[in-house]
Amino acid sequence: MPRNAFYAQSGGVTAVINASACGVIETARAHPDKIGTVFAGRNGIIGALTEDLIDTSLESAADIAALRTTPSGAFGSCRYKLKSLDEHRAQYERLIEVFKAHDIGYFFYNGGGDSADTCNKVSQLSATLGYPLQAIHVPKTVDNDLPLTDTCPGFGSVAKYVATSMREAGFDVASMARTSTKVFVMEVMGRHAGWITAACGLAAEKEGDPPHILLFPEIPFDEESFIARVKATVEKYDYCTVGVSEGLLDKEGKLMAETGSRDAFGHAQLGGIGPQIAALINAKLGYKYHWAVADYLQRAARHIASKTDVDQAYAVGKAAVEMAIAGKNAVMPAIRRLSDNPYKWDIVEAPLAQVANVEKKMPRDFITADGYGITDACRRYLAPLIEGEDAPPYKNGLPDYVRLKNIAVAKKLPGEFKI
Repeated sequence: MPRNAFYAQSGGVTAVINASACGVIETARAHPDKIGTVFAGRNGIIGALTEDLIDTSLESAADIAALRTTPSGAFGSCRYKLKSLDEHRAQYERLIEVFKAHDIGYFFYNGGGDSADTCNKVSQLSATLGYPLQAIHVPKTVDNDLPLTDTCPGFGSVAKYVATSMREAGFDVASMARTSTKVFVMEVMGRHAGWITAACGLAAEKEGDPPHILLFPEIPFDEESFIARVKATVEKYDYCTVGVSEGLLDKEGKLMAETGSRDAFGHAQLGGIGPQIAALINAKLGYKYHWAVADYLQRAARHIASKTDVDQAYAVGKAAVEMAIAGKNAVMPAIRRLSDNPYKWDIVEAPLAQVANVEKKMPRDFITADGYGITDACRRYLAPLIEGEDAPPYKNGLPDYVRLKNIAVAKKLPGEFKI
């Protein structure tokens, strides 16, 4: 008899993570001789720990297909980090107990670096306990910081959103600059890696186009140099636009927008560097300003998703199932770039031991020598990732997104598991 599969979404969701879910479920349904039911974890890995499983077989083919054009996490995600096997072995053993109870032989975990680590540990423990399980990590992160893959599903659509927003806001401030606003600052995501900030740079086609200044987490902030650049830019173009990463560091290497709190993964809670930079400009130069924090909007904007990104998100979900059926374990389907123009890519295997907890930052040669812009090499890398349009269906003037029934499977284990 074919064994069942478990699928879960982890960490911050994206505009295309459901496209990966669609790829997993549709591909599994195409192989009924290999995979029985795909159970989804309600709210990510928490659903496995608490045996709160969703029976995706009760969803229609049309609704599963509609996941491809629906943003966020259809089954719920979570920020919940499973610690080391030594510290919390009971949690990992609980996962195996749930998998045994529901005859789950395939584990698909859709997330970033922490999720890759969890997937790898589950694979190791299943081997130690002698429980047969194919554990496959499905890559996802808007930060674009996973190693061994050309890009991360979710990033291309965020890149398209922030580049579009920067271009449109740039037109706005340019039209008002003579008698009103001189400065526009847009804060984007990026805790340690400046990929999204770099994507803002795609808005510029020629000298003088917005954005005029980019502030990367890889380049320590120099207040004196920055203020001088803003002043020179306004004097030359009559206005200045700035893209800044939430993870901007000062000269001492401290996060400038750290709030003091931390999330479940132990990451510093960030936010507010955009208004902070705008206020600094006003205090030093007196220019009238506006600022925006893209926040959830940048990762939820399915209406402007990159077709390349959607295609790749679906492809890694599909490949994950195919790898599992082929007997692969502790691997991640990675995107390999074959050429820049035309952009060609395929899917290859990446061992989880080389992916887990490894962060890919922007190469220095992708950032201009002055630290305030992107190079031609960076533009060549980024440009194909935002190509193509893949609009969702619309109804009554608004995107028509699917909401699944998400019917729970009856529990088989006694008692409640505390997380």
